[in-house]
Amino acid sequence: MKQSEYLRFDAVALADLIRRKEVTAREVCDAAIDRAVSVDDRLNAICYPQFTDAQKQSFTADGTFCGVPMLLKDLSQQQQGHPCTSGSRGLKNNIAGQDSEFVRRARAGGLVILGRTTTPEFGLKGVTEPELWGPTRNPWDPERTPGGSSGGSGAAVAAGIVPMAGANDGGGSIRIPAAYCGLFGLKPSRGRISSGPFAGEAWTGASTDHVVTRTVRDSAAMLDVLAGPATGDPYVIPQPVAPFTELMQQPPRPLRIGVFTTSPYNTGVAPECVDAVEDTALLLEGLGHSVEYARPDFDGMALARCYLALYLGEVSTLMDYAKSELGARDRDFELDTRLLAMLGRTLPLPEYIRRRQQWNDFSRALGAYFETYDMYLCPTGGQMPAKIGELDTPAHLQVVARLMLKLNAGKIVHLSGKVEQLTLESLARTPFTQLANLTGTPAMSVPLNWTAGGLPVGVQFGAPHGAEGELLKLAAQLEEANPWFGQYERLESLS
Repeated sequence: MKQSEYLRFDAVALADLIRRKEVTAREVCDAAIDRAVSVDDRLNAICYPQFTDAQKQSFTADGTFCGVPMLLKDLSQQQQGHPCTSGSRGLKNNIAGQDSEFVRRARAGGLVILGRTTTPEFGLKGVTEPELWGPTRNPWDPERTPGGSSGGSGAAVAAGIVPMAGANDGGGSIRIPAAYCGLFGLKPSRGRISSGPFAGEAWTGASTDHVVTRTVRDSAAMLDVLAGPATGDPYVIPQPVAPFTELMQQPPRPLRIGVFTTSPYNTGVAPECVDAVEDTALLLEGLGHSVEYARPDFDGMALARCYLALYLGEVSTLMDYAKSELGARDRDFELDTRLLAMLGRTLPLPEYIRRRQQWNDFSRALGAYFETYDMYLCPTGGQMPAKIGELDTPAHLQVVARLMLKLNAGKIVHLSGKVEQLTLESLARTPFTQLANLTGTPAMSVPLNWTAGGLPVGVQFGAPHGAEGELLKLAAQLEEANPWFGQYERLESLS
């Protein structure tokens, strides 16, 4: 199978070709590897190739995807006997004793694993530039980031290495790379996909696994493969009335959609991001939906503070685990990560609990909003993708960070109010995605817009808990009305 032929098909179509014996799974696997070899030197999307293992496996036309290749994200999607580094030198010795539920179900669905994709250390940033692996680049403009934390997956799928790749989303990490790379990215509801067996709830329920894809139907088909509880999960949410692949083929009912384009943190929003939302609103009206400006009524800065508390707690806990269980040392972690961990260890426990309890306020506010509106529409990102290295911590601030670490000045930093400034600085470029994570509601980024300079601009839709089917119906309608698959032809010559 030639690369040019391979690039014309999504995962569902490739599986159909294999099933009908028009091409073998080995030929598809070889085409994916050829594509990776030809483009990844420039993109640096794959941190752990498993090409030889993939070629050696016994190919059978079983499962939904019956031999289609995919990549896993090098964060949480553990494979037995293989490292899962989370983009960190401190976790290079983190070898999984068994497959995660995500990997087990992906294999059962017939997918062939080609390797693992790059992520920022601990998945903490909206760019993918870990010191361990080096920066990953955006296929649409290699001088820019593909986003994060599923940036390696976003770059690999946009460039056509695989039709879909594993991703997870604790604050926008599926939707941001989807927006920056011109892909479809759905963050499912809390509890839709099991985090087992290594966690009951990832990031105390803020994070969930799924994939980034080129087409809506690939995402729906993968959700059918992954969805459902596993033994020992803390709870079970209602299953859909039909498979998601069937639901997405049904036209959506006329929807009432609330639109907002101002940042909940009162940070700036790029005109390209606003224009993309407004163009989408016009398209929605043309499709028979009702659209009006309205935003959920919640305290944006409170949400930012609650999200940062989660961040600090998770970073300090994971870093402590790496040191106590894997023999990692402080110098094995990036400076920013060490600073966040210090702030996490010095955040008073009652304050952490109070902020975790405050998630309820955002869920209730969003629930009240959904009593009037079926969905919301807003930008996925607040800014266009940054240039590689643009968001590196400046040298003078690195000096300050090292001094604070030396003095163990976490309590002083908390008392100074500088943490709130840190919150705004870290979330300013991506202020629209955290709401869905803290409320556990599904949200998707849809690639409906490209700038005059050729960069994709995603728009985000959010819906009530459990309403992935409604989102997929709308996404399929939008994909039919404004197809985007042809855009990827511009990346075929990438090398």
